Amino acid sequence: MISLHWHLCSTNPYKISPPPSPSTYVLSYLSFPTSCPNYFSTFLFLSISPMKLQGSDILPYGKCHTLQKTPKVVLLVTLALVLLTIIPLYYPLLGYPLFLLKNISSSSSSSSPSSSSFSSQPSSSHVNTPLEDDPIRVEEPTVKKCDIFSGEWIRNPKAPYYTNTTCWAIHEHQNCMKYGRPDLDFMKWRWKPDGCELPIFNPAQFLELMRDKTLAFVGDSVARNHMQSLMCLLSRVVYPIDVSYTTDENFKRWRYTDYNFTMASFWTPFLIKTKLADPGGPTQTGLFNLYLDELDEAWTNQMEEFDYLIISAGQWFYRPTMFYENRRVSGCYYCLQENVTDLTVYYGYRKAFRTVFKAINSNKNFKGMTILRTFSPAHFENGLWNKGGNCVRTRPFMSNESTMEGPNLELYMTQIEEYRAAERVALKRGLKFRLLDTTQAMWLRPDGHPSRYGHWPNANVTLYNDCVHWCLPGPIDTWSDFLLEMLKMEGTRKYEEKLHSKVKRMRAQ
Repeated sequence: MISLHWHLCSTNPYKISPPPSPSTYVLSYLSFPTSCPNYFSTFLFLSISPMKLQGSDILPYGKCHTLQKTPKVVLLVTLALVLLTIIPLYYPLLGYPLFLLKNISSSSSSSSPSSSSFSSQPSSSHVNTPLEDDPIRVEEPTVKKCDIFSGEWIRNPKAPYYTNTTCWAIHEHQNCMKYGRPDLDFMKWRWKPDGCELPIFNPAQFLELMRDKTLAFVGDSVARNHMQSLMCLLSRVVYPIDVSYTTDENFKRWRYTDYNFTMASFWTPFLIKTKLADPGGPTQTGLFNLYLDELDEAWTNQMEEFDYLIISAGQWFYRPTMFYENRRVSGCYYCLQENVTDLTVYYGYRKAFRTVFKAINSNKNFKGMTILRTFSPAHFENGLWNKGGNCVRTRPFMSNESTMEGPNLELYMTQIEEYRAAERVALKRGLKFRLLDTTQAMWLRPDGHPSRYGHWPNANVTLYNDCVHWCLPGPIDTWSDFLLEMLKMEGTRKYEEKLHSKVKRMRAQ
């Protein structure tokens, strides 16, 4: 039996529950408000086996009270998390090192993995009391981090989740099943992040999250490839109606009327103001004038209409281009013209993203989220795209089998650097920038391209082997897995921001 006498100030009743078993020690840290003139705080190490607690015993409250000795009641008061440590009766708890108990609640937080581009679901918020004489010290919750973009491709026998006969949105050149691709194993893989799981895309959940929202895909034909993949995944629930304001196929709008959700695509392969200067050019793919400090107003004038912008660009920057800045030629990439400085493809790529991000951050009417979908690598082997190069592999790489390097890595890093700089500016404005980092996952999928299966073998067309776009169904469907998980994690972000704000206010008191 233990009897105690102390002065305590409390404003709320606390019901005392009995310990889990007679052979249990209870460790509790008591901390009381500074408003009580005689408060104190200490650790109590209590042997409760010879005692009987009554569940109806209640702590007095209102003013400061003097608690008298009692042989039957031990009042354990915890302002936040009560730590219960079950130790065999014979263990000398009184000699237990106190520093080992200081952060015991952190070590008991949940260790189950989850999937997030930013972090896993947070553990329950808690107040963890220290050993020193601080009245209250709040610790932020322990969150298990997981990078959903780092991992491996593993088998998924349940895939695909649609076919070319169940979805009409597949572009002909990516309709690999229709045009006789003989190996279909490329569809039966899913992305497995290191240390957590990435759920398969749930179309009903996505549509609910997008209720009363607008989403735009801004970029080239790979951006359109992504949008059509998403439309096919959503087709398991509902099809949209065409609400395009123009007959131009480069500017499409689709509405999911039951959800008041609108999805749009803007064809802008360079993202900025562009003019075709020569349809042929040095490589017969055109010579383009890129105005590196001017906007493509076809989409930037409409950006404020959207809640989400998915920005992407890539392969078009390999085409011969003339660079204009301040309305004057500042150089070119592979233009083969005299008296014009030959710059790298990375120069124009960097400048284009910088201009776009600046426009987004300076648009006072845009309140949405900007998502950068990172560079999508091509997989031409045994030759360039116009010199017989092809992509005939039939399975993914493992992460230790192939490393991205050279121009692909340089373009990717250029994007990331410009994104990080823009993100810092956006934070000051209260705007949201997010990274849909698909590059590493797609680098490991040389088997997912149409190759020659984007048309009939005997078709009278002049098309190169396509090792840039992605078959539908195919690996690109995983981009929607990523996207949905990112959207779900926005709820976690809001939770964390609110919690951190609360912690800062408590610390300031």
